[in-house]
Order: sequence, then C-alpha cells, then structure tokens
Amino acid sequence: MAMSDTWFPVWRERPGVAQEGVIAPDERLPWPPMLAMGVQHVVAMFGSTVLAPLLMGFDPNLAIFMSGVGTLLFFVLLGGRVPSYLGSSFAFIGLVIAVTGYGGSGPNANIGVALGGIVACGAAYALAGLAVMATGSGWIERLMPPVVTGAVVAVIGLNLAPVAVKSVTANPFDAWMALATVLCVGLVAVFARGMLRRLLILAGLLLAYLLYAVLANGAGLGKPIDFSAVAAAAWLGVPHFTAPVFRADAMALIAPVAVILIAENLGHLKAVGAMTGRSMDRYVGRAFVGDGLATMLSGSVGGTGLTTYAENIGVMAATRVYSTLLFAIAAVIAVLLGFSPKFGAVIQTIPGAVLGGVSIVVFGLIAIAGARIWVENRVDFSDNRNLIVAAVTLVLGAGDFSLAVGGFTLGGIGTATFGAIILNALLARGRAEG
Repeated sequence: MAMSDTWFPVWRERPGVAQEGVIAPDERLPWPPMLAMGVQHVVAMFGSTVLAPLLMGFDPNLAIFMSGVGTLLFFVLLGGRVPSYLGSSFAFIGLVIAVTGYGGSGPNANIGVALGGIVACGAAYALAGLAVMATGSGWIERLMPPVVTGAVVAVIGLNLAPVAVKSVTANPFDAWMALATVLCVGLVAVFARGMLRRLLILAGLLLAYLLYAVLANGAGLGKPIDFSAVAAAAWLGVPHFTAPVFRADAMALIAPVAVILIAENLGHLKAVGAMTGRSMDRYVGRAFVGDGLATMLSGSVGGTGLTTYAENIGVMAATRVYSTLLFAIAAVIAVLLGFSPKFGAVIQTIPGAVLGGVSIVVFGLIAIAGARIWVENRVDFSDNRNLIVAAVTLVLGAGDFSLAVGGFTLGGIGTATFGAIILNALLARGRAEG
C-alpha cells in the first residue's frame, strides 16, 4: 500500500545511509540507534521543559509526563507525518505569574487559575486550526509570511540565550565549564564519525558531565555532584495532578498566547519543510489542532501549556535525521520517566554549568533555524519592509522588550511576535497604498 493510502507512513529502514546521509520523515535508522537518538531528543527538550514549570511553580515531573502525552497525541493526529516534539512553552510564563501572583519559589498556590487560562488558550489555538483546515492556510501565511515566521523562530533562541548564559556565569569555574561543554559538543559534531556524530548533543553532554565529575568531585575545583538524592528517590511514583479553575479574567489574559503559539508552530513547520525538502503546508491546520488539544489536555491535569519545540528542530538540523518515529520514541520515554522520581533525581545531578553549555548550543541552533527559513524561502532583504520587520523583531525579542498591557506584562517573545505580525501588515498596507 502506498504511503499516501495510509494514515501513518510505512517507515523504511535506511541502513545504507545510517552513518552520514539524510533520513527522511518516513524513513528510520536501525532500532538501536533510533532508541539512542530518541534519548537525545529527550535530553534536548528536557532543560526547557523542566525550567518553564519551575519558573511558574508547576510540577516538573508532571510537565515531563504531559510533554510525552501531548507529543503522542500530536503524532497520532498528524498521522506521523510531521517530526515535532511538544514541550513546555515559555510564552505562558509572564502571564501565569501575573494572574497567580506567584512569588518565584516553591509550588504555585494559585496554579488552578493559571490552568484554566491555559485550557482556554489551547481551545482558541485548536479553533484556529479548525479554521485553517476549513479555509486553507493562505490567510495564516499572508498574516505570517516567512520573514515573520523566520524572525519569530530566531527570536525564541535569542530570547532564551540570556537564560543559558546567566545560569553559568555565577562563578568562574561554571563559566569555563560551560565553554568546555560547548567545546565537547563541537568536537563531537565535527570530528566524530558515524552514529556518534548523530548523537552530538547527548554524547557532548555525557563527555562534559564526566569532565565536570573529574574536576569537581575528583580535583575539588567546583561544587561536587551530589548523588544522595538519587539514592533516596523512589523508582516509581505517580505525578501530582491538579484540576483547573476557570476564571474569566485569567482566561481572557492567557488565551491570546495562542497567537504566539501559532507563529511558533508555523515557523517550525516552515523550518522542518526547509530542512527536509518536503513542504509541510498541508499539515498546518492539523498541527494547530494537535498542539491546541495537547495544551488543553496538559492544562486540564496540572501541566504547562505546550508548543512545538525548536530545541528538537535544532537537533534535527545538526543530525539530519528527520524520522517522525524518533518523536514517538522520545514521547514514550518521557511518559515513562514522568513516573520515575529517581530519574528526576538523576537529571537534577546534571551540573548547571553543563546543562547551560548544552543550552547555549541548542538555543543557537534555534536561532539559526529561523535564519534558515529566510534563506530557503528567499526572503528579499533589499525590500525595506522585510528589513524593518526582521530587524525590529530580532531586537525586541533578543532584548526581552516587555510591554505593560492592562494588568499584565507581555514578555519579549510575545512583544516580538505581535510586533512582527502587526508591523508586517502595516508596512504591507502602506506599500500597497503607495
């Protein structure tokens, strides 16, 4: 049966190109390296997927669990056609803090109010997807052309860059160790061969972890890695679920985040299409619905709002393995890990300097993925409209330009996203009238 005749593709194994070649979305490597690369995708999403709930006072183990559930839902609804992982979205952080009055440490006492807003946002997002499925994606692409989506994707990486840098500059040892981690990943990416090169993020992290342990636990140059929490943690445990509280004011404030998620998702689809050479335009509506429903499901039990993850797109760009099966594997691993407090304790042993160094690489790859959208779509920067839209968007996002709107503050990613859309529309209208 032809691939187009089935809901899911028939993934063909490509052992002949397993060492260096491109693996298409409907292809796969042999199972052992597929499992290893699935772990790598879990590592790539882990830092941000855990950091976002910590910043909002959510349960990070539940966030990991729901990221896996949401990714599997997305995978099924898209018929395994789009390689994408769904993780915690940073776009919600500012508004969640605003509506809950979160103090910045420990569990969020008003988490239910935020969850109601996240569910409302997911519903608005899914409705936008249904509209695209009914009317086509033309109006969305006119609203968010490649110059906008490329800028939004690039801004995500640039906006997150200070988070990575500040996390590793508290002391000289951490700063140097972060740079050593970057070097470890770079050495694997450039000088490794075969499957080891495919696993550049995971291999680089493990190499840096070992180096840190030698320098800190062995030579006493930094804060030693403490394994006592790992020994004390249980192997199995159920995540703590929380029900949403639907309060109209909170829902009205958080629901517009859907616009940011739409821009992110569209940009990611364009980036994946550019990398794979296969247009993802026909899946735009379904992708919005899948992401929206996953966000609703996550918010309904206490999880964070979800978005397609540029971190994992960065890994795909580096490895050139685009098999959608990787994301089903990563999702299953995340679900299983969500039930293991011991795994959470193991991850917590990764030194901040090492995780920060990996984040520097991954966030940089996100920014480059945005630039790649411009290149692949031949965005003309001799056109002053494109030049102004891209330039202003990058600075607003990279500088984390926040804007007070009513009773809440719109963070840098939100300001840059809305700014790019509005500025592009205004300048296009002005050119047409001129």
